[in-house]
Amino acid sequence: MSFPPDREDVTASVIGLGYVGSCLAATLADRGLRVFGVDVNELLVEEIAGGGSPVQEPGLTDLLAQGTASGRLTVGTDYARTAESDVVIVAVGTPVHGRGELADTQVRGACEELSRHLRPGQLVIVKSTLPPGTMRRLVAPLLEKGGLRCGTDIGLAFCPERLSQGTALAELRSLPVVVSGITPRDAERAERFWRRALGVETIPCSSLETAEVVKLANNWWIDHNIALANELGKFCSAVGVDVMEVIGATNSAPKGGGNINVLLPGVGVGGSCLTKDPWMVWRTAREHGLDLRSVTTAREINDGMPGYTARLILEEIAKAGKRPDQARVAILGLAFKNDTGDVRSTPTAPVVAALADAGAEVVLYDPLVDPAEAEKTFRTGLAPTAEAAAEGADCLAILAWHREFADLSFADLRTRVSDRCVVVDGRAHFPRSTVESLTGLGFAFRGIGR
Repeated sequence: MSFPPDREDVTASVIGLGYVGSCLAATLADRGLRVFGVDVNELLVEEIAGGGSPVQEPGLTDLLAQGTASGRLTVGTDYARTAESDVVIVAVGTPVHGRGELADTQVRGACEELSRHLRPGQLVIVKSTLPPGTMRRLVAPLLEKGGLRCGTDIGLAFCPERLSQGTALAELRSLPVVVSGITPRDAERAERFWRRALGVETIPCSSLETAEVVKLANNWWIDHNIALANELGKFCSAVGVDVMEVIGATNSAPKGGGNINVLLPGVGVGGSCLTKDPWMVWRTAREHGLDLRSVTTAREINDGMPGYTARLILEEIAKAGKRPDQARVAILGLAFKNDTGDVRSTPTAPVVAALADAGAEVVLYDPLVDPAEAEKTFRTGLAPTAEAAAEGADCLAILAWHREFADLSFADLRTRVSDRCVVVDGRAHFPRSTVESLTGLGFAFRGIGR
């Protein structure tokens, strides 16, 4: 079986043009490859073809537009064109039902349709997150429905995505790619492709299952570490110390190959990965007779943070002598992560719901969130500016901190809010100097663990 990843004119198809697929397709085209992007969502395809972007990611809209304008990136809904590519990359979504049961509709549909168009010599690389064993048990048999054998007629590799929103384009060009194959030769081919296509290092794994677990371990660790930070924040509040000072000093100690690395507390965990991948681990473990208590504990801690944050806001309003039904709360920052506009599973949604249930008037502002998405997620519109949101507010709750907020004048906001307004830091992690500036302006201040 011939495979030409070292050719200068190597071509690729990317199946699934959501967050990962669109970033990957744009980057590969920018690196000089001819790329065909395919998605069953016609509106999404039309948006990219027209110079737009299906997701908010710094620099992505321009990169996609450059790719389509140059002709290196073309998009469509017809899988037949994947037969023209040397490498076919599957980057469809893999959501879960309940506690970790894989909803395999997208990956099953992509593999079944792709099997009708595969030709000998192609390499299929799957980047979608999967429970261990899924590549061998589900993906390979589906791809072989067209009559070609994985590892013999076509290559098959699993190279999980490990991107962080807000920095994905930079990480695609720098983060090592975890690589595995159904045969050692397929793994080698995948390694050569990524080194040629992205110029990055590769980390070979001995089996498909190993690479599947690596991706899950990444997000399991993050979720667990955030849970530690959130519990530490509560503990620091109880004993009257600043969690930011504690974490800064704690992380100075060497341990293992680096330093202790406690992450930062906040309003909660959201997005499409951290809220599901640990459950994928938990469910797979249960299928093997193992009960992973750290998964359920961390998930319960992080899922409880929106309620904790809402109670903290209401406590501060009560300190100012107001009942919840007399209060106006301005929420600045709605996304699940700083410097993104993504509100998928955002922890700010249950905060807003809890405050509204308590009777408070809640006003929302986020410069990065699409107004239609905000309406769908929060069932209310956005204020046009931070200043408009702050008008008459008894609390400014900062639940996501974007670069666009750097120009906010708290001195100006102070003239707009109520006399006893409190700033609640849910994820800005303001340094001590900023806290002192806020209190100097007459704001009360409260943070998670502060």
